[in-house]
Amino acid sequence: MRGGRPGDAWLVGGAVGVAGLLALHSAVPNGVGRLGSLLETFLPWLGAAVPFLGCLAVLKRSVAGLIACLVPVAVWLWMFGGLWFSSPPESYDLAVVQHNVADDNADPAGTARALRATSAGLVAVQELTPTRRPVFEDVLGASHPHRAVHGTVGLWSAWPLTDVRPVDIRPEGFPESWRRALRATVSAPGGGVAVYVVHLPSVRLGPTGFASAARDESAALLGSRIADDPAGRLLVVGDLNGTVQDRGLGPLTSRLDAPASGFAFSWPAALPVARIDQVLGRGVEVTEVSALDATGSDHRPVLGRVLLR
Repeated sequence: MRGGRPGDAWLVGGAVGVAGLLALHSAVPNGVGRLGSLLETFLPWLGAAVPFLGCLAVLKRSVAGLIACLVPVAVWLWMFGGLWFSSPPESYDLAVVQHNVADDNADPAGTARALRATSAGLVAVQELTPTRRPVFEDVLGASHPHRAVHGTVGLWSAWPLTDVRPVDIRPEGFPESWRRALRATVSAPGGGVAVYVVHLPSVRLGPTGFASAARDESAALLGSRIADDPAGRLLVVGDLNGTVQDRGLGPLTSRLDAPASGFAFSWPAALPVARIDQVLGRGVEVTEVSALDATGSDHRPVLGRVLLR
């Protein structure tokens, strides 16, 4: 860079590169190792590179580098500022708490009490084992007398449930014992709402990249079920093992609306870096989703507030 200080070029290039990855993340190819999905899983965290670049620019006394840092800041605010700064409406029609309770949870009773303490009318859980199911039934039974359980997913409701049925989202080759989705109609005070409680297959990061093929296949199956569902009001609540930005979930998330505010990072519980536990809607407005305190699970619960249209 003629006339510039040493290091100006790479500082400016770094800032522009971060902005480009944020704005054009969908252009990152997914064919090899699903690198695009991996990037999109942690997409908001690209913003963490800006303070680093800014500090380097100060140390190098690079005015060009500091100015260039404004570009990724602007892009980040355009993409995520609403989640960070917007204030959701104070009123809502129903609240739903979503939690992967972990099949190795050492304190299922404490976890169930924490979910009950949210006062949410709906409680959706995953990794519910046969030995721990009675614990949740005992703790939640009085406040949420209506329940539906299929395999390892469950829904407890303060209001009656009808039309309860399993939903088959098994990827090819998975055994029939793999049962991770159900649908029920909730007779909420503001009207009926179809609620799907789901747990998509896990993903792994290994030598070959981001292994998400089974999850993506399951998401596509669920998206097809959602498309065929005639319900005017619908919620999808569950552990999707992916963020709403992840294109691998596109066949599902493209049919639903994401919360208007709240990052609500839910995983891992000790130091959450991504929200893979979701409350998504169609024909309703999920105004806010927030992460709650950790329980005995490796996920944190998330609480969604919903306006019925």
